[in-house]
Amino acid sequence: MRVSRSVKTSTTPRSPASAQAVYRRTFEDNTLAVQLFGAHNAHLARVEEALGVHVENRGNTLSVRGSEDAIARAAKVFEGLYRRLERGKSIDSDDVDAAVRLSVPGGGVGDLNIEVRTKKRHITPRSPTQADYLRAIDANELVFGLGPAGTGKTYLAVAKAVERLVGGEVDRIILSRPAVEAGEQLGFLPGDMREKVDPYLRPLYDALYDMLPAEQVVKRLENGEIEVAPLAFMRGRTLANAFVILDEAQNTSAVQMKMFLTRLGENARMVITGDLSQVDLPRGVRSGLRDACDTLDGVAGVGFAHFTAADVVRHPLVTRIVNAYDAAEEKRHAGARYAHEEPEKERPRGRRNGADG
Repeated sequence: MRVSRSVKTSTTPRSPASAQAVYRRTFEDNTLAVQLFGAHNAHLARVEEALGVHVENRGNTLSVRGSEDAIARAAKVFEGLYRRLERGKSIDSDDVDAAVRLSVPGGGVGDLNIEVRTKKRHITPRSPTQADYLRAIDANELVFGLGPAGTGKTYLAVAKAVERLVGGEVDRIILSRPAVEAGEQLGFLPGDMREKVDPYLRPLYDALYDMLPAEQVVKRLENGEIEVAPLAFMRGRTLANAFVILDEAQNTSAVQMKMFLTRLGENARMVITGDLSQVDLPRGVRSGLRDACDTLDGVAGVGFAHFTAADVVRHPLVTRIVNAYDAAEEKRHAGARYAHEEPEKERPRGRRNGADG
């Protein structure tokens, strides 16, 4: 089978700003080409809109025109998605969006080949940072995932934990969060232990149910293979042969964070997630997450993944919301700085005396 492919620039002289390029590819497999293009060419339309290129297809031949940078990205997107289809994987609009994000310089659509396998689904990274995050978890005993909501920090950490538990690499999963809203004073709340902590730990349960059948989640919770508990209940324990996750870690104090980190035992992995722009601690209390990041930077066996609004993958509107809040926060900080600056006082004008002359 012969596959013709060419990537060439226009022969018409143009200035660098207006230089156009063409990506042309003929896909030999009709079935895979149909899947690649999407129903009613929906996938082509998504790439066209996302990269600002012009896409045409005639039969199995695809032609894309646009700036050189955009064409380079489009080529990575279509080649990466087609290779995924050749391996027997399916693609949907989310995969197309992920391929576009991964096509940025320094990223790689090949990162779509990274998979986290759980009972209910196989999960692939949706951004270059997510791919780096998954690699960091594999390479380090302790990893910090830092950034805004919606970037997949907690979800991917839980996915890796489930993968290792199902694969027999660890004996249990321990998921924890600080219950800041209750000031960790859970004893004053009505109800039993489960009723007290569920409101604060519900996001972790949601991730578990997304990756394991409901009956397995219940069974593993009952036999202790999965434990979900507030940070206050970690004191005095050694967490060995476990995958341990601390979520919302920006709301820990420095003392709490040190306590938690020193629980790490033999054959254990620990992932700490949080957003340093969303600290809910009392004024004057330094975030344990910030303290740990400053203290452990450069320590062997510790990895860091820094997510930004560009990594938000829940919904395009979430990205715009995060950007709007970040801009508002910068304005508030700028206003606070200016408010503390005293205006320059005008020097009093006096008559010169003889000594001045």
